[in-house]
Amino acid sequence: MTLRRILHVDMDAFFASVEQRDRPELRGQPVAVGGTHRGVVAAASYEARQFGVRSAIPMSRALRLCPNLKVVFPDFARYKAASEQVFAIFRSVTPLVEPLSLDEAYLDVTENAWNEPLGVEVARRIKQAVRQQTGLTASAGVAPNKFLAKIASGWRKPDGLTVIAPERVEQFLTKLPIDALWGVGPVTAKKLRDAGMERLIDLRSRSEEELTQLVGSFGRALLHLARGEDDRPVEPNRERKSVGNETTFADDLLDKSRIEDEVRALAKECTEWLTRHGLFARTVTLKVRYDNFQTITRSETAPQLSRDEATLIARAVALLHKTAAGQRPIRLLGVSLHGLADDDSPPPVVHAKHPGEEAPPRGGVQLLLPFESIALPRAAVDR
Repeated sequence: MTLRRILHVDMDAFFASVEQRDRPELRGQPVAVGGTHRGVVAAASYEARQFGVRSAIPMSRALRLCPNLKVVFPDFARYKAASEQVFAIFRSVTPLVEPLSLDEAYLDVTENAWNEPLGVEVARRIKQAVRQQTGLTASAGVAPNKFLAKIASGWRKPDGLTVIAPERVEQFLTKLPIDALWGVGPVTAKKLRDAGMERLIDLRSRSEEELTQLVGSFGRALLHLARGEDDRPVEPNRERKSVGNETTFADDLLDKSRIEDEVRALAKECTEWLTRHGLFARTVTLKVRYDNFQTITRSETAPQLSRDEATLIARAVALLHKTAAGQRPIRLLGVSLHGLADDDSPPPVVHAKHPGEEAPPRGGVQLLLPFESIALPRAAVDR
């Protein structure tokens, strides 16, 4: 097999860096993108991170951590424009570009427009082009597969470049804690640590059966990743999985009629997007965040695909009735549509497997959604 050269390129504090680039008075200052004190931090500059300000924490907490924090309301049009510049650079080097969000992507540069045999040199030239053409910095990881490249890109942020050569993979892996594994969040990490696994080498000493008992079917994937094995290809034409909108309110909502109107508006935006793109949806999901930051979701999947506005709005409102709306104050609402398809015909019948028949192969690693699937808030950002 040809040894692959995979890059993971991640822009540094993207939203905040765009603001600092475009507004000289913010350069060198602690900056948080996120709008009002009611929302959460969407992005924090590296100056703000020195005070403990991170994305996804409440803005009120961020202001307590850093009283001199410069809070900036998000401008997604500028962020998207900068993102398009960055991705144009990526695609000028290789067609194998897999977006993960507005500000990060995988690139397979095994073959590239520069005929450069070394992945590290491709990464260095891409970083230089990004800086020259956008005024922004990016960190890059170079490795034989996606899993390792993503870890490497975060190793020396900001403006970092880390290479994990094939002959150094094993040495690199022995240093990593279990949290470094893709998909291992706090809950899974606790289960593994409670079972005596702190590092990847601890996990590799366990059997697939034992890991499956602890974390379900994900155990097999974890075992492969712990060995540095990841044969997922870079997929440039990822199928869009969902569309959604959400909004954080300046004041908590308690009036049931007002809440229903907001849900209708969010669902209407989603259905209008379906119509513009000629798509249908099968699943409606409602997201509710109460005043104490408890967040819940309610979903409903229909047997038939639809893009009928009245139907999808009614389904979203029906999900609202399964929450404490009208009884507990609500600070955020979101509506998303999933299971998208360009044909509303019924799916083909899947027959049961006959005895002795091989089941189709199933990958053990869940793929991330492309950046088009990210819901951009309508009002105060909540990212």
